[in-house]
Amino acid sequence: MRVRNQRPGATYRSSAYTSLLPWQVRERRFKPVGLGRRGLEPADVYDFLDRVVGDMANVYAALAASRRETAVLKDALRRWRSEQARAGADRGDQA
Repeated sequence: MRVRNQRPGATYRSSAYTSLLPWQVRERRFKPVGLGRRGLEPADVYDFLDRVVGDMANVYAALAASRRETAVLKDALRRWRSEQARAGADRGDQA
């Protein structure tokens, strides 16, 4: 399956799929093309880039979810602090 033609996050990953690690990207080497041509085998490069794109899409989706969760928690904490401050002021007025 090629990730290149799909929306991020819409890819199917089997449980056997392992995400790329930084050292795997850094150390990746491609086969040279056949005789009479120069460069790398395009299919190998595109397959590898598809994996990188898929993994990056997953990382960015997880980061976005984490940021949304953080915003919800910050908002809840602000509301709680405001409620506590009001409750303290009410107790102070009654004393």
